Amino acid sequence: MTTPPAPGSAPAPLETLAERYRMLRLIRGFEELALGLVKAGAVPGGIHPYIGQEAVAVGVCSALGPADRLTSTHRGHGHVLARGAAPDRLLAELTGRVDGLNAGRGGSMHAADLSLGILGANGIVGAGAPIAVGAAWAARQAGDGRVAVAFFGDGALNQGVLLESLNLAAIWRLPVVFVCENNGYATTLPAATAVAGSATGRAAAFGIPAEQVDGMNTEAVRAAAQRAVERARSGGGPGFLECRTYRYEGHHTMERRMRTRYRTPEEVEAWRERDPLPRAAALLDPAVAAGLDVEVARQLGAAEDFALASAHPDPAGALDHLYADGLRPRAGASA
Repeated sequence: MTTPPAPGSAPAPLETLAERYRMLRLIRGFEELALGLVKAGAVPGGIHPYIGQEAVAVGVCSALGPADRLTSTHRGHGHVLARGAAPDRLLAELTGRVDGLNAGRGGSMHAADLSLGILGANGIVGAGAPIAVGAAWAARQAGDGRVAVAFFGDGALNQGVLLESLNLAAIWRLPVVFVCENNGYATTLPAATAVAGSATGRAAAFGIPAEQVDGMNTEAVRAAAQRAVERARSGGGPGFLECRTYRYEGHHTMERRMRTRYRTPEEVEAWRERDPLPRAAALLDPAVAAGLDVEVARQLGAAEDFALASAHPDPAGALDHLYADGLRPRAGASA
């Protein structure tokens, strides 16, 4: 269920360096705020923080047109925000409130906004890929020029559903771009010990053009995404990006309680030196970046007030929206 979009709902403006930096800061601040609300007990179940990977979401979404679509992952807040979802409504969704993007029924791992082409985050590893392929097939059938993007992590590289999606997209030359956010770990399992070959090699096996890019550099991701999106939109078929990135937090907020140890402090610190936010800020006048920081902080403060003031759902409606209604059977099919 997706609640009606706010008036004037549209993809986030990401054309300028300042707009892209502002979105990086918004995603980082949103995740930091969400972490605090998890600790306070306001976000049930915890979250999968996106901190560190912001350049991928912003770079890719800045290459999309207003009618394009995307599918996300269990670590999807960055994608949803970068596409233009309102942070106050996304935060209300995380806290399970009626003013959330999906009336509090999707939560952290299933946020969606069809008015923005966000076909949903997904708690199943790799499960967004076939949805994006379906959206790309529909776009090709309609001839409407839309492109679909499927985000997924390195943990999905051995999932059969992803490989099947790559195969169909290649055979049908669909306008879809597969974006692998390779942060080096599938939960706590190092990708180097679990993935034979390479991420780009998976795509090459299906004849899909693939490119590896620095996923900590917003502008590098943007340039690579623009090439893949334009090729897909012009009829060149699917593309594949491997964005080498890193998450500074654990796989899930539960790790803070479990105190798991699978990365050295030195490794984390080395990646922090490549933080995408300072790199993006360095491209702006310092006064402009500082002003955007203040603006984002004010917006997130208002988002927190909005989310926590929103009502909890009425338990009497717990079974609502479980089944679709108003569907029309295809010609020749029985009702």
